[in-house]
Amino acid sequence: MANIFAINRCSSSVYQRFIVQFNSTQRFNSLSSHVSKSRFIKLNNLRRNCSLSSDAAAPFIVADDEKYGKKQVISITPRLYDYILANVREPPILRQLREETANMRGSQMQVSPDQAQLLAMLVQILGAARCIELGVYTGYSSLAIALALPESGCLVACERDAKSLEVAKRYYDLAGVSHKVSVKHGLAADVLKSMISNGETCSYDFAFVDAEKRMNQEYFELLLQLVRVGGVIVIDNVLWHGKVADPLVNDAKTVSIRNFNRSLMADDRVSISLVPIGDGMTICRKR
Repeated sequence: MANIFAINRCSSSVYQRFIVQFNSTQRFNSLSSHVSKSRFIKLNNLRRNCSLSSDAAAPFIVADDEKYGKKQVISITPRLYDYILANVREPPILRQLREETANMRGSQMQVSPDQAQLLAMLVQILGAARCIELGVYTGYSSLAIALALPESGCLVACERDAKSLEVAKRYYDLAGVSHKVSVKHGLAADVLKSMISNGETCSYDFAFVDAEKRMNQEYFELLLQLVRVGGVIVIDNVLWHGKVADPLVNDAKTVSIRNFNRSLMADDRVSISLVPIGDGMTICRKR
């Protein structure tokens, strides 16, 4: 696995820290510990590998490890992301909800239209009839899932914030999918444990997790009991604004996400694919 990337736009948080903290060669000589000097060398390598593309309209990154064959991978710019969003088939009711949510506190928690479209497609590909969502907020992703479900389908939607949940329920009504959505106001882990106690193990096809990040491992273990073999669990925010790849960031939430990602890599109960869409989503298929 490549540890360093040549980046066409020198805007990563790691590189920005390099500029601020290690602005000159003399800075290296002032570092007292071996660990600090090793970190300086790694960041200096990142600076040397950081280059601007001559074509601003076609940015890319290249893995530094030659075993990847210098494969060029597209890097998302605002212009390119606008193009991606322009090619999302967003139903009018979802657009209406997105625009209303944009003016609300915490609007950054709402999944992006391209993420919602992928979730809906996964539900359709699976032929899912029974789904779970942890972390509804105002309902954008859950509404996208409910719209993709058959008329007899069911989505258990868990949210702890009553105010945002009222917005979600209003839009379920407007979209005509309220009969498909079973709203659970409370802590997600408690709801899942109750479902297991009620004998609902292995009866769900699909689950989407976008709740408290430090609880991801517990949510995952509970959902593995509820989702059938061949079913899918999707976890959001696994890249956490790029912080998971920054060794200088070690706050509790980032560390928990980093540890969860590492745990998934070693978990042979599921097949996985980390997709760099939105803030990163890992798609897990239960074996």
